[in-house]
Amino acid sequence: MPFDIPFWAGLLLFVGTILAMEVVAIYGHKYVMHGFGWGLHRSHHMAREGLFEANDWYGVMGAAVAISLFWLGVQEDWGSFYVWLAAGITGYGAIYFGFHDIIVHRRIETGYVPRSAYMKRIVQAHRLHHVVESKEGTVSFGFIWAPPIAELKRQLTENAQAGIAVVRQNPVGRNMAGPAE
Repeated sequence: MPFDIPFWAGLLLFVGTILAMEVVAIYGHKYVMHGFGWGLHRSHHMAREGLFEANDWYGVMGAAVAISLFWLGVQEDWGSFYVWLAAGITGYGAIYFGFHDIIVHRRIETGYVPRSAYMKRIVQAHRLHHVVESKEGTVSFGFIWAPPIAELKRQLTENAQAGIAVVRQNPVGRNMAGPAE
């Protein structure tokens, strides 16, 4: 029997899924990408040569989940619940691509310069994430939410003093947005 939900509930599920995906992304980034999945993610912490990097497989995996849920909801008649869930995952992927790949890493050059306090914080937090050369000791694992910059700098200093972080002197390279402060 299909699991269909009313339109209003679908919209709530869509928004809720986008918000939940940020939590999934934070923990996935911290414990998978900077853990056993470092083999793929390492490419993201190095200068990219060409259009793609091994880390892009994580996006393909997320898309595969969403496509599967769309398929189950529509083709296998599991119902609209799964379609809204898939739409939320897809929505998060689009937001991630826009913030992370286009604005922060400039994989597509738009000329956009972050001006709002929120966008400056997101860019600066991700820059601070990339100042660490290894998978250990880095900070800020979110993509659309970031802790206060002062807190991230404090954590980085503590991690460096404890010997668990090797901090680069100039983290902004050709694959990162310029000054965000």
